[in-house]
Amino acid sequence: MIKNVERNYLEINSIQELNAVENKSIDLSLNILEPKNFQLNKFFYKNIGKNHHWIDRLVWTDKQWTEYVFNKEVQTYVLKKKDDLAGYFELIFHKDKNEIEIAYLGLLEEYQNQKLGSFLLSEAIKNSFLIKVKRVWVHTCSLDHKNALKNYLSRGMKIFKKEKVFL
Repeated sequence: MIKNVERNYLEINSIQELNAVENKSIDLSLNILEPKNFQLNKFFYKNIGKNHHWIDRLVWTDKQWTEYVFNKEVQTYVLKKKDDLAGYFELIFHKDKNEIEIAYLGLLEEYQNQKLGSFLLSEAIKNSFLIKVKRVWVHTCSLDHKNALKNYLSRGMKIFKKEKVFL
């Protein structure tokens, strides 16, 4: 079945533009994934993406996953609630343009609709600007979580490109 999908590209150009959401829960922790572990990226991609048509990496071999995750320009952050995995985001530093792409960001289903997505996105943007980039960007589409676009806009990101694609 072919789906008509709207894709939005968003950007934020300064940490001052960020409408951050703080989470004061002592149960939450967010840390860069060290040591790198492609199995964890693969787990999040499959489990979060299954409801949002994330399919391009499903055909990746373990070698492709390893090469991607161990690329020095890729960083993965993992959100935990107590000791349980809750969500993640991947940042890709594009050195040639001095910008960071939020490649993937999401929460496992049982942690959705608890305002954790706003916190997770705030942290992705904050961590991106730590290395003095000129912009942070992301793309989202109508197949992503129903609140994804609203979250990006609420954090201060602006749409710079729209397109319709057929999947």
